[in-house]
Amino acid sequence: MTLLVTGGAGFIGSHFIDVYLGGVYSAQKTKIINLDNLSYAGNLDNTVSFQEHPAYHFVQGDITDATLLKYLFETHDIKGVIHFAAESHVDNSITRPISFVETNVVGTAQLLEAARQHWMSAPFKIKPGYEQARFCHISTDEVYGSTLTGVFTEQSAYQPNSPYSASKAGADMMARAYYHTYGLNVISTNCSNNFGPRQHSEKLIPTIIRKVLAGEPIPIYGDGLYTRDWLYVIDHCQAILRCFEQGKAGDVYVIGTRNEQTNITLVELIGEILNKKSLIQYVPDRPGHDRRYAIDPSKIEQELGWCAKTDFMTALRDTVEWYVSAYELV
Repeated sequence: MTLLVTGGAGFIGSHFIDVYLGGVYSAQKTKIINLDNLSYAGNLDNTVSFQEHPAYHFVQGDITDATLLKYLFETHDIKGVIHFAAESHVDNSITRPISFVETNVVGTAQLLEAARQHWMSAPFKIKPGYEQARFCHISTDEVYGSTLTGVFTEQSAYQPNSPYSASKAGADMMARAYYHTYGLNVISTNCSNNFGPRQHSEKLIPTIIRKVLAGEPIPIYGDGLYTRDWLYVIDHCQAILRCFEQGKAGDVYVIGTRNEQTNITLVELIGEILNKKSLIQYVPDRPGHDRRYAIDPSKIEQELGWCAKTDFMTALRDTVEWYVSAYELV
């Protein structure tokens, strides 16, 4: 089977390819096509560990390019899609929202259509040989908005509050529509905040590490009590793989760890790991900033037998050590 991974030079996508080639490939000899346009979030340095793997092939290109997608599906006879590619920085979505709509909504629709054309002869009629072909759409818990009490589940109402989360919500709805309208074998996942090695330097945890090491003030929005459920990237990738292999067509799975941390707590923990004083600089809040995200992963735990295996503090220490080594900051 040939698997198309979009955004595989990004943070989560590159870790997924690592996990896949280290496990599933050895049993199934799957070929992986990594389609990435190498925007600010994509970096070929993230792919060093598998660039020479015989099952791996990189293609630089855009998911909004219908001609390219048709060529890739036909040339490589793609029978599986793991769709990570997205514009994902919330602050950037506030300054240039249209590019988020183009990539996240239109790009997802183009991918779904390419898969439908290649795998199906008509609505609910699958071409011979494509009975197991599957499209896994990766999304975020931010589509559910903010909650001061309770937790997000697969039944939570969509209430996106930023252009980024609204564009991801639109992508989610396109995935849902292709299942209900055409019978395309689609599953979707909505995860909590990821962290780990290779994350873009603009994200919160890398920023905290960099600023603490440099002895510089750490910019924290508002009062610093914004709360997120933090998910180690390797645990997330293993959850995606479980959903892709065992999930029910048309279903949604929320992925999290019940590990809520405020931004101030993260600053304190990273300072303790580095044995350095943390200097917080409170900055004006950004528009549409969600107060709290919280995930209840009971469905994926009970139906698919997945649960996060990595201890949070162990993963956080490993992440800090990776950045210290990678950027030679101390």
